[in-house]
Amino acid sequence: MRAHQLVLEWVEAQLSSGKLVLGGRLPAERALAEQLGVSRTSVREAVRILEAMGVVRAGVGSGPDAGTVVIAEPTAALASAIRLHMATQHLPVADVVQTRVLLESWAAAHAQPDSPGLAEAEELLEGMRATADTGAFLDLDVRFHLALAKAADNVVVSAMLASLREAIQVYTANVMSRLPSWESALARLRTEHEEILKAIGNGHAELASRLIAEHIEGYYAQSAPENTPENTRQ
Repeated sequence: MRAHQLVLEWVEAQLSSGKLVLGGRLPAERALAEQLGVSRTSVREAVRILEAMGVVRAGVGSGPDAGTVVIAEPTAALASAIRLHMATQHLPVADVVQTRVLLESWAAAHAQPDSPGLAEAEELLEGMRATADTGAFLDLDVRFHLALAKAADNVVVSAMLASLREAIQVYTANVMSRLPSWESALARLRTEHEEILKAIGNGHAELASRLIAEHIEGYYAQSAPENTPENTRQ
């Protein structure tokens, strides 16, 4: 086992046992190196890995932001990993889209009608009604879907969806640029968002699940046949 892995295993064990919690700090670099019998270089390497994974934030100097603090930001790390593997063509876009359909349709079926996430989604929908700018609409669309996911009250699903949405955002924008008519697509997307939100608000779980699946799959089908989930394998 490489020395930095000992540090990673120690941190994992401390988190699992509750001895290290969110907002807590790792021991100073020198102290941790001496405690585990590894070099300070190995400790620094482990901390860099943990930072990339969104588990800790390392601060320098003195004061309240100094030291290595335990945080919980898994989305950025997951999204980065998915993007890199998509770039290697190991993760086909089609499979990423289908995974998004599975997660979002589940989230829609389990969304709570009184969840604050739905109120947030309604506000975002108002923004989508008020803009025709593609970039602004795409940003609102991403946030709308994440708000719906929050309404299911499952942090793992929310984190995974946020990662998937971030990872395919560039591809989604490219699809938008190839749409035969942005105006007609815009009207349809607004209507579909409204119908999904209405179904969730009325407690029609099965309908909401079906509508969001059709919405996602239809979006990729409308620009060109090669953009459908069945034909986007790389």
